[in-house]
Amino acid sequence: MLRNYLKIAFRNLIRNKGYSFINIGGLAVGMTVAMLIGLWVYDELSYDRSFDNYDRIALVMQNQTFNGEIQAAPNVPKLLAPELRDSYGDNFEHIVISSFNFEQLLAVGDKKITKTGNYMGPEAPEMLTLQMRKGTRAGLTETNSIMLSESTAQALFGEADPLGKIVKLNNREDVEVTGVYADLPYNSSFRDLTFIAPWELNNKNLPPWLGWGNNWFLTYAQIAENTTMADVSAKIKNAKFNKVGEEEKKFKAEIFLQPMKNWYLRSEFENGIQSGGRIEYVWLFGIIGIFVLLLACINFMNLSTARSEKRAREVGLRKAVGSMRGQLITQFFGESLLVVVLAFVLAVFLVLLGLPAFNEVTDKQIVFPWASPVFWWAGFGFVLFTGLFAGSYPALYLSSFSPIKTLKGTIVSGRFASMPRKALVVVQFTVSVTLIIGTIIVYQQIQHAKNRPIGYDRSNLITIPMKSGEIKSHYEAFREEILSTGAVQEMTATDSPITFTYITNGGLDWKGKDPNMGDEFVSMRVTPEFGKTIGWQIKEGRDFDKNFASDSTALVINEEAVRYMGLENPVGEIVRWQDMDFRIIGVVKNLVTQSPYEPVKQTIFFVEQSRNSLLSMKLNPGMSATTSLSKVEAVYKKFDPVNPFKYTFAEEDFAIKFAAEERIGTLAAFFAGLAILISCLGLFGMASYVAEQRTKEIGVRKVLGASVASLWRLLSKDFVLLVVIALLIAAPLAWYFMEGWLQKYAYRTELSWWIFAAAGAGALVITLLTVSFQAVKAALMNPVNSLRSE
Repeated sequence: MLRNYLKIAFRNLIRNKGYSFINIGGLAVGMTVAMLIGLWVYDELSYDRSFDNYDRIALVMQNQTFNGEIQAAPNVPKLLAPELRDSYGDNFEHIVISSFNFEQLLAVGDKKITKTGNYMGPEAPEMLTLQMRKGTRAGLTETNSIMLSESTAQALFGEADPLGKIVKLNNREDVEVTGVYADLPYNSSFRDLTFIAPWELNNKNLPPWLGWGNNWFLTYAQIAENTTMADVSAKIKNAKFNKVGEEEKKFKAEIFLQPMKNWYLRSEFENGIQSGGRIEYVWLFGIIGIFVLLLACINFMNLSTARSEKRAREVGLRKAVGSMRGQLITQFFGESLLVVVLAFVLAVFLVLLGLPAFNEVTDKQIVFPWASPVFWWAGFGFVLFTGLFAGSYPALYLSSFSPIKTLKGTIVSGRFASMPRKALVVVQFTVSVTLIIGTIIVYQQIQHAKNRPIGYDRSNLITIPMKSGEIKSHYEAFREEILSTGAVQEMTATDSPITFTYITNGGLDWKGKDPNMGDEFVSMRVTPEFGKTIGWQIKEGRDFDKNFASDSTALVINEEAVRYMGLENPVGEIVRWQDMDFRIIGVVKNLVTQSPYEPVKQTIFFVEQSRNSLLSMKLNPGMSATTSLSKVEAVYKKFDPVNPFKYTFAEEDFAIKFAAEERIGTLAAFFAGLAILISCLGLFGMASYVAEQRTKEIGVRKVLGASVASLWRLLSKDFVLLVVIALLIAAPLAWYFMEGWLQKYAYRTELSWWIFAAAGAGALVITLLTVSFQAVKAALMNPVNSLRSE
């Protein structure tokens, strides 16, 4: 009996190849999207979960109040870690001070590589439960030691045993390899931690004057087993506030713990309170995945129910020769399950085919979960549910009719019989058009930020790390030789890149300042040629000039700083800072040096050379970039033969700021395209079904003189009406959701009417193209064939 059911099911699939392709293909595409999104969501939700102490690890953060606004930041003083250990030690199992991840030069003999690593306290390997390949987790107890990731050890030593070998770090210290740990997972906050050096190795090179006001470092903690994050946060709240002086107290520093589970998914804060993060995109794409799969299921159900009416005579004949209703139900359910199983198999193949490209777009390293029981049980559950749900109409409804009624040929269920199918088509296009509108708005927001005036010229501007003391100590000689090559128009040295200023300072005093105000300024150390190098625009006063000795205590501020300070005539005003008087000599137009989506912050620029670590150069536009860079490299190697010559273009650094939004936009466009494809497949199938149902009517109309155009309108108008209804529903939905999404950006685009009009027009054109094929084909059919007696 089962073999007979399968044989009939396969025959039906082969006999109706077009419907079978639409059913299986559309459902497979929907399943593929759902699987890819499901794998992406799982990867996002499992971020950092590879650490054994995941639930008890936290980043120590602080809230500070600047000009009435509370700002949360992970940067804390280096004195905080020992204070937490000494005064609150019972609440913690591990406390680890750390620098920020940055690239370092590792050398073994003549072999030199640049790797991203960190200086961390000795408890870091135990807190992170590193999987040791060689050595133990106690490898950071000696100052001149280093622990390497497996891939870094392989790159430096090949197959040789690295333990006990000497590595030169930054061409400065000789450190001994005391451990090798397994590379950390890609979906981990520490995925770039390719080596760990002892904190003390870094600490001995730090200036001795660093105090509670210098928030330059990170501190991680693992709380004790008998405590909670909230309880410990409440206890350590005033750990910094109680130690700072009266001037610092105005910033109202409050220490708190940010659990590891929130580092990645809930990293955004607003006025000191957690306000969201990537978890919003997890929800968004999870919902999109469900809806795209729903679209495919709608196609399947629509075509299954539509085609089932064509089989009314088959049902009647089977019942007339003795088939029981239960047997008919089993047969219809079996056919439905067969289609879903074939679609599932095809979907698995498509996922395997598309996963490398998907990983590239999403910046993931997802692998297909062959060994995951959860995945296969979920797949089995979906196949079973979809097959039973889609097959429920033919199985339960058709099998209930009497043989006499069904043998009449077809079942006419009244004028509202097709209403459920029409409603489902409206749902399909509502979802599809909403996704299209959302995709357009995402891209418009990206372009809006990209086209924002940034206040300087980033073309031909490059940034080079200055790691050698030789270049710093012979800066003027280096600069003169660089300029003499003709490859560079101008050059400057800074303490942060122009595209990402990350240093802030407070404690400035000026005429008219509120004594209770906790001020904060973005600050940048520069050399006098900075303005000429980046091409900033002087609004008032003058630029720095190395011929003026007084410029060593001069400030150039931006327009926002003028507004922030409340100065009417800023040029010439005195600012008291760090027990020194600085004179404002110029005001420049606002420079976008941080997020292009946020307002420009108040910024001060001042001249200092000794602590700068970056070179910025304006390449000669009249010379090819390749030639210019080769000349720059030659001079660089003359002054620094040890460190590799590395550079980045400001254009590229600026483009990175849009990477997350562009990735979201690309994914949204991809899913919107698939949603439209699935919807059009269903529309094509429904149009062909309707044309087939009305074959004789079309024949009669043609005999009576109806034109092809009038027949095309007759067959198309119902589908166009459904899409118009979908547009009327989708437009307000898309406006509501995208208006909410745009609120997260202070600098944002406007929701223009043309976006909705373009999406609607596009949907209508796609609908007409899809339906027209079947409509025109039916209209051109010879009426002799249409009216042929059966």
